[in-house]
Amino acid sequence: MSSLPPSPAPEPLPALAPTAAAPGAFALRRSALRGVLLVLGLLAGAGLLSSVMLWQRLSSIQEQLARQSADSGANAIEARALARQAQEIARDAAARQSVLEARLSEVALQRTQLEDLIQSLSRSRDENLLVDIDSALRLAQQQTQLTGSAEPLLAELRMSEQRLARAAQPRMARVRASIARDIERIRSTSVTDVPALLARLDEVVRQVDDLPVANAVPARAISEPVRKTSAQGGVWWERARDTLLEEARGLVRVSRIDQPDAVLLAPEQATFLRENLKLKLLNVRLSLLARQTDTARADLTAAIAALNKYFDPASRRTQAVATQLQQVQAQVRSVEVPRVNDTLAAIATLSAGK
Repeated sequence: MSSLPPSPAPEPLPALAPTAAAPGAFALRRSALRGVLLVLGLLAGAGLLSSVMLWQRLSSIQEQLARQSADSGANAIEARALARQAQEIARDAAARQSVLEARLSEVALQRTQLEDLIQSLSRSRDENLLVDIDSALRLAQQQTQLTGSAEPLLAELRMSEQRLARAAQPRMARVRASIARDIERIRSTSVTDVPALLARLDEVVRQVDDLPVANAVPARAISEPVRKTSAQGGVWWERARDTLLEEARGLVRVSRIDQPDAVLLAPEQATFLRENLKLKLLNVRLSLLARQTDTARADLTAAIAALNKYFDPASRRTQAVATQLQQVQAQVRSVEVPRVNDTLAAIATLSAGK
């Protein structure tokens, strides 16, 4: 084999001479690197600041949620208390209704027993007439007690007088005289107009929402003389002085409240206070319908005491409501169930003498 000729050695490259632009490029790179580091530092600081602000905002939201939760718990406790009061009132109303039904059933039973007794007894005509009048008057008296109206009793007295007049018995003249006296006495007796009292109580219940509480801050009134001075004054410092004095007068309010509990009443509790007053008035209404005058008087006294204790006595609305409640209380006190004791006693004496 023939050997190949050796290739020539490569010639060395000439060394590049350093140029003047190399140091400038290096400085440019260093300044760019510093700028990047500065931007990264600013971004990190901004992120840290936003994290701190977000943490503070979350802390305030947590505090607000805790306060709202506490307020909701207090409102729930008050709502449960009002619910218990409503349940008690409903139970009282149901008990009173059951008492009225029992009384009505007793009246019906007594009437049935009296009718059976009158039919089964064999008495003379006069005795039967006296017994019938006595039972009818007692039944009419019970109806008067239940309804609060004297009309059933007056109607039965007139009918009894007519029956005695048709009988034309001289010995029954005493009974007729007693009936005449009872009729005159019942006519002169003041009987409460229950529907009018109920209408007045409904009107008072509608006015309760407009009553101002004792610790309510009155609306700020602007003084007309100060306005005229400010408008007519020619110097600017006088107008500034009047404005400053007007603002200073509105910062402080001095008033006298005789009931310390009214001052401690929170503004959000005014609604519950008005609802409680309405419940008392509705309880008075139920007592009047059930002819429970003692209970109605007690509830009216409690309502008037609450009105004078927690509401502004200087307000015209409060004074008007207090006047109406006092009038209702006076009319309830004058309730008097008429009775026919003279007639019943005369009938009993005549029956015993027979």
